[in-house]
Amino acid sequence: MRDFDDLVAEAEAAPVEGWDFSWFEGRATEERPSWGYQRSMSRRLREAGAALDVQTGGGEVLAGAEAFPRTMVATEGWPPNVAKATRLLHPRGVVVVADPDEPPLPFADGAFDLVTSRHPATVWWGEIARVLRPGGTYFAQHVGPGTVWELVEYFLGPQPDAKHRRHPDVERADAEAAGLEVVEMRMERLRMEFFDVGAVVHFLRKVVWTVPGFTVEKYRERLRDLDAGIRAGGPFVAHSTRVLVEARKPGG
Repeated sequence: MRDFDDLVAEAEAAPVEGWDFSWFEGRATEERPSWGYQRSMSRRLREAGAALDVQTGGGEVLAGAEAFPRTMVATEGWPPNVAKATRLLHPRGVVVVADPDEPPLPFADGAFDLVTSRHPATVWWGEIARVLRPGGTYFAQHVGPGTVWELVEYFLGPQPDAKHRRHPDVERADAEAAGLEVVEMRMERLRMEFFDVGAVVHFLRKVVWTVPGFTVEKYRERLRDLDAGIRAGGPFVAHSTRVLVEARKPGG
């Protein structure tokens, strides 16, 4: 394995826009949920007339769909991701809208019969319900409670209250309060392994809400200890949680 400084320097220089995780090949692994979100999303898009993908990132997940409905729109708030999603999705007829991650969504009431999202940073249930037509569906994969918590607490120390945020029971209640009927809400806990310290650095730079304000300079000594631990004992093991969500707007 290369030395600490080389691994960290490489990870600091790597681009972090979009949701392409191919950089991690051979450096980290994560189990995938059993339900196959992208495959299920693609099937639903084929059957929709007008669909919206919220917080599309660089558009990589949406681009995996085999076909799109007549009206297909995606929103994204981070400018580098907006540019990447535009390059990827415009040639396939998808309109990419630059929109901050806060209400309101820039669309009329009842504009879509399907709203999708993979790993939204924030879920605005009231807005989802508003832009759905009666009988329309919200289909998404959310990040669940305690995701990568081993890594969070390695850098930040114990976080007992924050660990339970975004619990499916809370999300179910929020969806129902917005007037949606929850058809399915299923959670799985999945193993992650980081094989070198560079993979950890790149992950924390890319998934910025894991350790807010993370920089190599700020956490260099913790990173050195983590590097030593991996060299002595093998991969750093963490766990992600993923929640499959299907909710329906009554009527239609």
